[in-house]
Amino acid sequence: MRFLLDDEQREFARSLDAMLTAADTPGAVRAWAAGDTKPGRALWSRLADAGVFALAVPERHEGLGPLPVELAVAFTELGRHAVPGPVVETVAAAALLDRLGDLLGDGAAGWLPRIASGEALVSLCVPAVGGPYALDADAADAVLLVEGDTVRLTAGTGPVQPSADPARRLARPLDGTVLAQGPAVAAATAYAAEVAALGTAAQSLGLGFALLDRTVAYVGQRRQFGAPIGSFQAVKHRLADTLVALEFARPLLWSAALALAEGADHAPAEVAAAKVTAGEAAYAAARTALQLHGAIGYTEELDLALWIRKARPLRDAWGTPAACRARVLAEGVGA
Repeated sequence: MRFLLDDEQREFARSLDAMLTAADTPGAVRAWAAGDTKPGRALWSRLADAGVFALAVPERHEGLGPLPVELAVAFTELGRHAVPGPVVETVAAAALLDRLGDLLGDGAAGWLPRIASGEALVSLCVPAVGGPYALDADAADAVLLVEGDTVRLTAGTGPVQPSADPARRLARPLDGTVLAQGPAVAAATAYAAEVAALGTAAQSLGLGFALLDRTVAYVGQRRQFGAPIGSFQAVKHRLADTLVALEFARPLLWSAALALAEGADHAPAEVAAAKVTAGEAAYAAARTALQLHGAIGYTEELDLALWIRKARPLRDAWGTPAACRARVLAEGVGA
């Protein structure tokens, strides 16, 4: 398959990149990690105005979608700029609520327009897929918990747990009001998990390219033995390996998004292949960035740390590398 973004999709990516570059995203990330969500919510509103969250909501609920390819484009930029908050979980929750359809009451379906407008941050916890913790539940307007054939709007959460990324705040959701129950929940949850995995893969890809760009700029400035360290063969080879891994992940991401948009039978395996490839590439980019920045790469004061510390949690979120590889092998899709 040969798949390239069209002009409109590329312009969408450029507009998001320009908007997030102008915003103080590192400041919002640091504030979010400290428990101050106001800057992050302001950034969230700007993303909503750009139509990011509406891409996951159908038109009948005041959205633009579902548009998986455009979501992948948007989430690549969100990863590139390390945007904080349950962005993936919110669009996955929208996919879940949409697929549940008539099983939901009017009150539950009313969350979809609020998600599209950016008014609502929603976290989603599916212990069977993503583990027992809900991301940023303390900052979310709602937390959905899926266990077996039951979807609940939780009544609260336990204490916040530490994460490798301080801006990823984790908590166990508590039982709450049943929103939907029955055999249809499993299919809806499976699709929502695929949307979450696709969004996380896109975030990883954007994160990896951001780390690579910053590292290339740094090695061109830092000098040893009278020459930029970027001129050393060992450094060049390390950067080349990082670039190749990221570029290999890019077409897998677009292929997965296209398969999901078409409802193809092989979409789950395509998403798993994109997730493991992008996640591993981003983690490798983080290790490269850390090592080539030397001692300053370990400092919390350097904004680079905000990107480095996201790489491993994103790699493991919504499908560990082992789980994704197993799914690709089980479904027989070559990547």
